[in-house]
Amino acid sequence: MLTLYSYPPLFGVADNNGYGLKVFAFLKLAGVPFRHEHIFDASMAPRQQLPYIVDGHDSVGDSETILAYVTEKYGVKLDLALTPAQRTTNLLVTRTLDDLYWVMSYSRWKDERYWPQFRDALKREHPSLTDDGLMKAKEFNAQRYYYQGIGRFEAGAAMARGLADLTALANLIPRQGYVHGDRPTTIDAGMYGFVANIYFYDIETPLKRFVVSHEGLAQHCRTIHAAVSAPSP
Repeated sequence: MLTLYSYPPLFGVADNNGYGLKVFAFLKLAGVPFRHEHIFDASMAPRQQLPYIVDGHDSVGDSETILAYVTEKYGVKLDLALTPAQRTTNLLVTRTLDDLYWVMSYSRWKDERYWPQFRDALKREHPSLTDDGLMKAKEFNAQRYYYQGIGRFEAGAAMARGLADLTALANLIPRQGYVHGDRPTTIDAGMYGFVANIYFYDIETPLKRFVVSHEGLAQHCRTIHAAVSAPSP
């Protein structure tokens, strides 16, 4: 059976990282059986990044590469009826989520308004974590943010960038249903992966306040959450 390796849960979602939760939701919506192993150490992963999957002799990393691999191997039909224009929209949304990731991560590890609460939540839910280990992770992430660019932003400017991303996503969601109609597709799993890690996040960041105040985006998140949290038949 396919095994998904990703970061551990936090605040009731199956992975506290948007990319891992995206893959988890996709596998659930696609009906592909899998085991889910939660880890912190990415040293054995392709490119030393989480999430990744192991499927027989195949080891596949990068969330988009995983989705493409599973779609081809298991004949996933979530996106079968999409038009070329809809597929173009999916690419643009995916790139927007990539930008939102950095702001979300910044809000946890770098923004000193929220870092202490995030640190304490991690320690509460994962007692094996130590203050020393978390500080090393914080320093490592600070380097990542600096070289990516978001780390050179003041906190308010970084949050403004994330709010712009969320505004674009909110404008895509109809009052009822999913991005491309009345059935979820791959892009709905992708949006859920990131939005759920804001909506269910038990710390009042500007990102969370935005999602909670936009009912279409919040309802989309709750609907996907209910679908992927249900036990497999």
